[in-house]
Amino acid sequence: MICKYRKLGLAAVLVGATIATVLAQDAAVRVASGQREILLQADQSWNGKPYTHYPTGQPQLTTIKLTIAPHTALPWHTHPFPNVVYVLSGTLTLHDKASGKTLVVHQGQAAGESIDDVHRGETGDEPTVLLITYAGTPGVPTSVPAKGEQAEY
Repeated sequence: MICKYRKLGLAAVLVGATIATVLAQDAAVRVASGQREILLQADQSWNGKPYTHYPTGQPQLTTIKLTIAPHTALPWHTHPFPNVVYVLSGTLTLHDKASGKTLVVHQGQAAGESIDDVHRGETGDEPTVLLITYAGTPGVPTSVPAKGEQAEY
């Protein structure tokens, strides 16, 4: 009979230890808010052209990572809907073809790209890695080459 009680006592101790371990693990998870840093909030593109509307239809977000070799200019192109470029590494100089405006975007910076304005990006002395997010619709290309130009990517 004493053996039976010892087994029950041992089982109770093991169950208690297991529950205590689970509770301790749950207690180790801390619930807290994240640190927010707005990288870009804009109602116009970098060249001053206001964003007037979003495309109609089913929304589709597209994010691409684009790596461009040093001393390289992308082909002239347009975008049919709002998008933002974030420079992960390197430097990107944006050129607006019609106005001649430029903007230099460094590592850790973001810029709202222009819609329906012919422009291109150019890299500096090192490879440039970009993260580009488009707010578009299915079936519509994210980038449209200017007349006589090849595709951007």
